[in-house]
Amino acid sequence: MSTDVIVVGSGVSGLTTAVVLAERGLRVRVRTREAAELTTSSVAGALWWPYRIEPKELVGEWTVRSLRVYEELARRPEATGVRLVAGVLADTRFAELGPWAAEVAGLRAARPGELPAGHTEGVRARVPLVDMPVHLAWLRQRLEAAGGVVETRPVASLDAAAAEARVVVNCSGIGARELVPDPSVGPVRGQLVLVENPGIEEWLVLADGASARTTYLLPQPGRLVLGGTAEEGDGRREPDPVTAAGIVERCARIYPAIADARVLGHRVGLRPARAGGVRIEAERLPGGGLVVHNYGHGGAGVTVAWGCARAAAALVPGG
Repeated sequence: MSTDVIVVGSGVSGLTTAVVLAERGLRVRVRTREAAELTTSSVAGALWWPYRIEPKELVGEWTVRSLRVYEELARRPEATGVRLVAGVLADTRFAELGPWAAEVAGLRAARPGELPAGHTEGVRARVPLVDMPVHLAWLRQRLEAAGGVVETRPVASLDAAAAEARVVVNCSGIGARELVPDPSVGPVRGQLVLVENPGIEEWLVLADGASARTTYLLPQPGRLVLGGTAEEGDGRREPDPVTAAGIVERCARIYPAIADARVLGHRVGLRPARAGGVRIEAERLPGGGLVVHNYGHGGAGVTVAWGCARAAAALVPGG
C-alpha cells in the first residue's frame, strides 16, 4: 500500500492527529467529506477550556498536553492563529476545578471587581484562544510539509478505507454516528454571532452546564464572537434569528456597546458529543483492517486536540 494511514475527518482532531503521525514518518492521507473551513471546528469559539467533555479522569492529561503545545504556538499568532488571552469564567469555583488547573500559570479565583454585575464567583486565567480558520489552514500546511495529503472525498465505510491503508484513524466527529456506527454520538448545537469589536480585549464566559443557553464573548482578530447555545440533540445547521437576537441581548447586558455593534455574520456548529465521553480505542474491523477511533470530543475538541492526537497515535503501529 502507498498509504500507511488514512485519517477520516479534517476538523481540528483529524488534522492534528494527521500531523502527529506524518511527523513521525508515516505516509498519511486525510479523507474528508467537506473542506476544513466547513467543519464544526472552523466555527468554534475555540477558547482552551475543558468544557462539556468526558471522561474526567483522562481529560486533565489531554488538556495539559494540548496547553503546552498551544503555549509554544502562541509565539507565532499570525501564522498559527493561537494567542494567549486573559479573561474570566464566571460562576465557577476555583476549588472545584480539577488537578489540571495547577498546570495553568496564573489561574486564580477572580476578584469581585473582575466579575460582571450579579456574579459573585469565578476564575481568571490567561489561556489559549484560537482563530480557527487561521489555525486549520496552518495545520494543513504543516501536514503537507510533512508529506501528508488532504483529499475532499467522503469515506463510504471504515472497511472501504481500510482497503486502502494499513490503518484507519477515525476522527469523523458527528459523522461517527453513521460511520462506525455509534448511536451514542449526537449533536449539541452551538450558535454564534460575529460582530465588530467595540473595544473588548478580554474573553468572558458565564458558565451554566445545565442550560441550553450560554453567554460568552471571545475577542478574535477582526471580530468579536458572541455566544451562544448548547442545544442537545438539535441537528439544525441554519442560524435561528430569534436565537441570534437573544445572544446579542444577553451579551449587551454585560457590555452595552455590543447592542450597537455591526453584525458581521452568524455561525452554527454541531458539537460531537458522545455518551461515555471521548473514544480513543483500537478495533479490528470485520474485514480485518485496523481502525483507531478518536472521536466524541463534545465542546472541547480544540482543548484536547494534541493530547488526544498523541494518545490515538500511540495505538497506530509505527506511530
